[in-house]
Amino acid sequence: MLMTDIEQIIQDSISVKRALLNDKELLTRICRFKDMIIDTYRHGGKVLFCGNGGSAADAQHIAAELSGRFYLDRKPLYAEALHCNSSYMTSVSNDYGFDKVFSRAIEATGQKGDVLVGISTSGNSANVLNAMQKAREIGVSTIAMTGNDGGKMTALSDLLINVPSTCTPRIQEAHIMIGHIVCELVEKELFGNE
Repeated sequence: MLMTDIEQIIQDSISVKRALLNDKELLTRICRFKDMIIDTYRHGGKVLFCGNGGSAADAQHIAAELSGRFYLDRKPLYAEALHCNSSYMTSVSNDYGFDKVFSRAIEATGQKGDVLVGISTSGNSANVLNAMQKAREIGVSTIAMTGNDGGKMTALSDLLINVPSTCTPRIQEAHIMIGHIVCELVEKELFGNE
């Protein structure tokens, strides 16, 4: 029985990735994701990420791949997950409410030409929505990584990367795969000839 459960979970994950692979329009948007990041770096901008729970972990993971390295030994790129300063997170949550933690960080650090990647499997996380709204107000481009229909983040995103699933773990598995694809292609295009 346990082996059957394990096999089914793996099959479910493969099915989501197969659906993503067969969605040419979504693959085109993933390519646009890569292009937006490259354009930002070529013009001296930075890439900011935000999300909650597992999506916060994905935000931090993808930011680390850009700011550290992926495959190549190369100069670092400015990428930051906005939740990593626990003193900031707790003080803003206490003083202004958790819904404001990312929007205040964007207000403090975001500049025209930067990119904000908001990650939310539902597309409806209030603090991510607020960050995307603030980003738009100050000229920061917005990319939404979501599940199925994109939720409320669809209306606030310049680019929607909506994984074709409603299952949170399967969406998160696809998000990290997409993040790895983008990081690999960004690194290759910016540093592949060095």
